[in-house]
Amino acid sequence: MKTIDLFCGCGGMSLGFKNAGFDIKLSADNWDKAISVYRDNFCHNIEKMDLTDEKSACDIFSEINPEIIIGGPPCQDFSSAGKRDETLGRADLTYHYANIVCQVKPNFFVMENVERIKKSKILSDIISQFKDNGYGLTPVILDASYCNVPQARTRFFLIGHKGGKDNALLPFLAKGFSEHKMTIREYLGDSLGVDYYYRHPRNYSRRGVFSIDEPSPTVRGVNRPVPPSYALHDGDPKNTDLDILRPLTTIERSYLQTFPKEFVFNGTKTNLEQMIGNAVPVNLANYVAKAIKEYVASDFISEYQVPDFKIPNTNLKRMLLIKEFELIKIEESI
Repeated sequence: MKTIDLFCGCGGMSLGFKNAGFDIKLSADNWDKAISVYRDNFCHNIEKMDLTDEKSACDIFSEINPEIIIGGPPCQDFSSAGKRDETLGRADLTYHYANIVCQVKPNFFVMENVERIKKSKILSDIISQFKDNGYGLTPVILDASYCNVPQARTRFFLIGHKGGKDNALLPFLAKGFSEHKMTIREYLGDSLGVDYYYRHPRNYSRRGVFSIDEPSPTVRGVNRPVPPSYALHDGDPKNTDLDILRPLTTIERSYLQTFPKEFVFNGTKTNLEQMIGNAVPVNLANYVAKAIKEYVASDFISEYQVPDFKIPNTNLKRMLLIKEFELIKIEESI
């Protein structure tokens, strides 16, 4: 499929879809530092674009005539790490994303965001907009640690198919789940040279030491050294040696986001930490992309029905379904 990636950042979503065989024709972002890293790693075109200028953007995108638009509008106003103030203006970019999709009218779109967007009026608004424009929608929250990512990162995806049925991609998203959460050791072996590492907590009532025999917590855009006064928390592994404990490096954290070791990150530590923390894990994007490919290859199965859902219920439980909306009615099956 001819693909456009909006709010592409350093390229996590692009790389995941590219690895699944999608043809990225154009990517767009407005942050010079991320664009520079993107250009170091991809051959296709990336443009610095202000996507609030919808007319200019749509003129360019319509010439490409993409079959799918993907992207993750900035999530700070919904994030648990931010102030969660939708009036700050960044959340408006979600509206701009929806407006662009509905003007360009690709056959498919994928929008990624943090889980908290499900409580936002903005999500309700754009779902109505997409429905009015003829898109069948599959809204779901995926835990990346079941999707080939060694990180307990939950992210919201809204997948649209023009003329399709609501929830039609659920079987394809569910059937590939692993039987257990992926650990860092399973993904990276012993290459980090540590059994335990420090991840700075938001407050000291939370643990700060983690084992590579569990998924990492969500990789954020903040990475701090171990404070000299840090005392072991009740939740920390008991046999932790604070004398050798260290945080993971910036590049090691990119591995947790499943960027490959050959991916080039040039820039300041502060900028790289931010773009890595903001990225869609490559393997999570790839997981979604493969589900879409299987759905297309199936010739678009009929609207999801509970009795016909053949995926084991254990896999359904690994997806947090958006029950607040009438789009998903499968409480009976879980």
